[in-house]
Amino acid sequence: MRLSGQNDVQPARIFIIDDHPLVRSGLRMLIESETDLSVCCETGRIEGAMGLIAKCSPDLAIIDLSLPDGNGIELVNRIKCQHPDVRVLVSSMHDESLFAERVLHTGAQGYINKQEAGDRVIEAIRQILRGEIYLSGAMQQQLSLQAAGGKQVTPKTPVELLSNRELQIFELIGQGMGTSTIADKLSLSVKTIETHRAKIKKKLGLGSSTELMRSAVKWSIEAH
Repeated sequence: MRLSGQNDVQPARIFIIDDHPLVRSGLRMLIESETDLSVCCETGRIEGAMGLIAKCSPDLAIIDLSLPDGNGIELVNRIKCQHPDVRVLVSSMHDESLFAERVLHTGAQGYINKQEAGDRVIEAIRQILRGEIYLSGAMQQQLSLQAAGGKQVTPKTPVELLSNRELQIFELIGQGMGTSTIADKLSLSVKTIETHRAKIKKKLGLGSSTELMRSAVKWSIEAH
């Protein structure tokens, strides 16, 4: 929170980045019902997000992982590189066990599932603004056990074996995109995308491109 005068504390400024207008509207209403919080700006796309951060100077950004013009993890990385003081809460329908560690390693301070109740969202925002990390109790326990044992927790599903880039490509395949389209979208060569597709098939135990497409579509539907 910022000080505008000796005894006048301004509400913390929150930036919402989510491609669903109803979600943004709901978050805005929830946040602005709290006297110590306010929404300073919002957008549904990665494009222009960095400019809005520079213009609005938020204290915290709430970022959806799946955005129409890019991946939320990449946006987190860009924000932390260019605006390290901006704290980040990632919000998504995806399984926390799959993404929580990934976003923390990228620089985010918390992860919350969109199915959580509104009071949990406010709790997460305030906890992060206090300089703490926010995760569900179950995820905190998992990471604590992992740290205590000094080893990685065995993945629950093969999808957890995918790297961030492979997971991004897997998600785009699930959205019906072909190799050339994905290459254009990610500014990568077709050969690079084909290499990633081969690695994804191997990690998931899939024998053909058709099986890869079916698996990606099924995962995308279940995640949303």
